[in-house]
Amino acid sequence: MGAEMTDVGAFAAAMLDLDGSRPLTAAAQDLAAEGVPVFPCQAGGKRPLTRHGFHDASINAVQVSAWWRRYPEANIAIPTGAASGVAVVDVDVHDAVDGYDALAKADHLGLLNGWELAVRTPSGGMHLYFPGDLSGGQRSWQAARAGIDFRGEGGYVIVPPSRRTVFGAPACYQVRSVGAGLAMPVDSDRLRDFLIPMPPASVSSVRVSRGVDSSRLAAWVAERDEGERNRGLFWAACRMAEHGVLPVDAVGTLAPAAARAGLDEQEALATIRSAYRTVNSRTTAGSRRPSAQGSAGGSSPSRARPVCRGLI
Repeated sequence: MGAEMTDVGAFAAAMLDLDGSRPLTAAAQDLAAEGVPVFPCQAGGKRPLTRHGFHDASINAVQVSAWWRRYPEANIAIPTGAASGVAVVDVDVHDAVDGYDALAKADHLGLLNGWELAVRTPSGGMHLYFPGDLSGGQRSWQAARAGIDFRGEGGYVIVPPSRRTVFGAPACYQVRSVGAGLAMPVDSDRLRDFLIPMPPASVSSVRVSRGVDSSRLAAWVAERDEGERNRGLFWAACRMAEHGVLPVDAVGTLAPAAARAGLDEQEALATIRSAYRTVNSRTTAGSRRPSAQGSAGGSSPSRARPVCRGLI
């Protein structure tokens, strides 16, 4: 997807020096010296070894040396987004998912122009590095079905020469190529819209959703930031359940919106199911509860109180 070039940016130049022969401790110190904040992750893995994960990333030479003195085999990770000045399109290859198919289609449409560095991952995937949006406006998201994730604000990636064990054998993250042409930020919104298109409202959703605007709820969920995505999705699913929207229609409307916000598919489905169980259990309990007047007074049973009000 690119050719070697001699004129590269400072970040790409630093990465090009990090081959598999470079000790992890020295590589971490080199990146920090170039102004790239780093933090340690589990040896051979991706789990952060610091209390606050990517929030602890540092360029301080004393701190970096202390981390790798304590964890000499730790993998090297960098935060993506404004902290490091880079954003990454992460291509996954696992099970039945092959992100290269979606990558080729996106590249054909010109959605990946401006990448600066391509790094091959131990699992056979790829990290495409782009200059980041320094304003912090590019949030991380996942397109699980397409096999592509975007690492921007709130994300991090493992960098060369870190190692992982794949099928029982050690393998390194390796720089594959440097992009030809001018490096520029990727339009992550356009890429996300291509990979996770919002479906039109189904006929059944329109018919049963009197009193709730499903498309508006979906748009609201898609704009949730990290830390409020699950809570927002739960609230929206509760609203749809309270208004009689079928679970399958709620999933069809809200799951893609949740993916646009950065939730993976399984997490979104679990949250929607939890919302429907909560509403249904309250409704069932309310229908069985006798009225305060008793049957002699002719009053109907008390209605279940909505369970998801007041969250926004």
